[in-house]
Order: sequence, then C-alpha cells, then structure tokens
Amino acid sequence: MSLVPVNYPTTAPTRNGRPDHDMAAALAKVSPEAQTKARNSARDFEAMFLNSMFSQMTSGLKGEGPFGDTVGTGVWRSMLTEQYSQTVAKAGGVGIASDVFRTLILQQANGKA
Repeated sequence: MSLVPVNYPTTAPTRNGRPDHDMAAALAKVSPEAQTKARNSARDFEAMFLNSMFSQMTSGLKGEGPFGDTVGTGVWRSMLTEQYSQTVAKAGGVGIASDVFRTLILQQANGKA
C-alpha cells in the first residue's frame, strides 16, 4: 500500500507563507463591499507612500534633459512621479497595501472601525 499525499485546499488566506486564520474569520464578518473599499483604500495609501518616495528620489535632479531646468519641469516631474506611484501600486506595489488591507479588515471585523 502506497501513501499518496493529499493536497487539501486552504480556504484561509496566507501570511508569511502560513494560513492566516484571523484574517479568514475577519473576512467572513466583513461585507464584500467593505472589503473592496478597504482594498482600494489600502492601494491608494501605498500609492501615496510611493509618490512620496519617488518625489524624494527625484527632488535633487537638475540639469539638461528633454525639459531642462525650467519652471515647468517641477510640475511635469510631480505628475510623472504620481503616475509612476499609481502604476506600481496597481501592479502589486511593495507590500504595504496587503498589510494595510489586513489591518483595516481586522479592525472592521472587531467593530473598531
């Protein structure tokens, strides 16, 4: 008789490679609409953080280039960094949104929101 490993599907979300039972219980208590709103808020928060980081990275850039060092360069660069941050956040970001989402859902499930 040979033993065949059985892969049971995990219904709980994972955190750091392990099932997150607290999150699974919280998701059962929070409506899908509230989950969508929390997910969007978490992604927007990450985009705002990334925008701040990208702005700091480019704040010292001066010199020649397609826009030179004119008054319009600062405006153009701020719009560019905003678009970069939105794109990176929508593509999965750097991991901030998932932790913010988890915190929001756990707070809503415990009635603290």
